[in-house]
Amino acid sequence: MELRTLGSQGLKVSALGYGAMGTAMGYGPSDDTRSIAAIRHAHELGVTHFDTAEMYGWGEGEKLLGHALAPIRDEVTIATKFGLTPTYGSDSRPGHIREVVDNSLRNLGIDVIDVLYQHMPDPEVPVEDVVGVMKELVDAGKVRYLGLSNTDADALRRAHAVHPISVLQQEYSVFEHGVRPLLPVLEELGIGLVAYSPLARGFLSGAPVRSREHYAADDFRQLLAWWAPENIDANRAIAAGLGRLATDKGVSLSQLALAWLLAQKDYIVPIPGSRDAGRVAQNVAAADVTLTAGDLARIAEIAPTGAVGGHLG
Repeated sequence: MELRTLGSQGLKVSALGYGAMGTAMGYGPSDDTRSIAAIRHAHELGVTHFDTAEMYGWGEGEKLLGHALAPIRDEVTIATKFGLTPTYGSDSRPGHIREVVDNSLRNLGIDVIDVLYQHMPDPEVPVEDVVGVMKELVDAGKVRYLGLSNTDADALRRAHAVHPISVLQQEYSVFEHGVRPLLPVLEELGIGLVAYSPLARGFLSGAPVRSREHYAADDFRQLLAWWAPENIDANRAIAAGLGRLATDKGVSLSQLALAWLLAQKDYIVPIPGSRDAGRVAQNVAAADVTLTAGDLARIAEIAPTGAVGGHLG
C-alpha cells in the first residue's frame, strides 16, 4: 500500500489506517479473538497505522491492540489519546496527562507512543499548557509525534506555536464535511489529517442500515441525528444512490466512500475499523480504487453537503 506523510516532522503511514474503537466500545458486543484476527489481517494487507484511545474501554482497548500488534510492533505506528473522563467530561490537567500516558504505555506494552493526541479540548486548560506537557513527553522519549483531535483552527495555531503538531484527527466522510474549513490551516501549518468514522459510523459500510430501536442503549448511533426517525429514510436514499454508483464501478459502497476520502487530499489517512477480517480486506482494497472526475462529481451531486441531519442529535 502507498505511504502518506502526516505533517512535516517525518511521520509516514499507510494510506489507510485502522481505527480500533469498535473492538472495545460503541457498536455492540465484540469478540476479542475475531478483533485480534482482524487487526493482524489489516497489517498483513499493508496497514501500518493503528489508532486507539484511553477512552476505548478505559484501557481494555489499548491492551487488546497492544497484544494484537506485539509480534510486529516495529513495523507499525500506534496512536492513542488522553483527555476524557469516564463520564465524558474533559481532563487535560498536566498531572492527568502524564498519568494517562504512563498507563497507555503499560496497557499497549510499548516503550514509546508513536502519535499522542489530546482527544478533546479542555475548556479549563489552555492548549498551550496541554502541548507544553506533551512536548515534555516527547523530550522524555515517551512520545514521537503530537496530534490534536476534535478541535478548531485557533487551537491548532496556538498548539503548533508551542511544539509542531503533526496530525489533526477529525471526523470526515461523504456524510460529514465539517472539517473542510480547516484544510487550508492544515496546509499552511503542514499538518496531516487522520479521518475517523470514514464510513459514517457504519452508514456507508454496505451493511443494512437499521433504525435506532435495533441498537443497544449505549450504542453511539443512538446519539447521531443521521439515525433519527425524521432523517433516516433520506440518508438511506443517499447511501442507496452512492451504492448504485459503486455497483456501476464494480466496487463496494465502503470502497467508494474510502476512495473518495483518499481522493480529497494526499495528506488524508482514513482509519476505518472493523472486527471482521473479511471486511478489513474489503476496506483495504479501497486503496487501489481510482475515482474519475466524473465519479467525484456524481458523489457531489448525491451528497453535496453530506448527510441529512446535524452531527449529533
